[in-house]
Amino acid sequence: MADIAALTKLIEPEAKTLGLDLVRVAFFGGKSDPTLQVMAERPDTRQLDIADCEALSRRISDKFDELDPIEDAYRLEVSSPGIDRPLTRVKDWADWSGFDARVKLAAPLDGRKQFDGRIVASDGDSVTLGVNKLGEVTVPLAQIASAKLILTDALIKATAPLSTEGVDQIVEDAPHRGAGKIQLEG
Repeated sequence: MADIAALTKLIEPEAKTLGLDLVRVAFFGGKSDPTLQVMAERPDTRQLDIADCEALSRRISDKFDELDPIEDAYRLEVSSPGIDRPLTRVKDWADWSGFDARVKLAAPLDGRKQFDGRIVASDGDSVTLGVNKLGEVTVPLAQIASAKLILTDALIKATAPLSTEGVDQIVEDAPHRGAGKIQLEG
């Protein structure tokens, strides 16, 4: 298995050169479909466009062709974190405060290994979630195995694309109960 920390050290400067923040580096797929997944974003928009993906992919490929840090064949996947993005960095918890997240733990906390709740606060060492029927639950960041935002209407609204470039057509539906609706087709 690839050394993620070592790969991250190689990839992060390439992302920074392009003005991007690295969100996650992961290796998955096992022997059947080994994939190096790199997620990045523009710090000002939290988004990544196709040109950004292409530029970062080329920089990583050039660096890895030179250094050959992964012995076996693999597929490189460069993308934005997406709308239901993983929460991988300490700053993600503050950035997405007020939104819902699913947190999976490495070991049970109060008999549970998963919590779904609203991000209430983060102090850099732990995150506090408002969990239905439980109230506020504080989880040490070191115990989190994985975490991601949960897709909600509020999240969709907050992460609307900055541009509709590449969309084939914009269709405006008739207002429904006083609200207009725009549907992107493409």
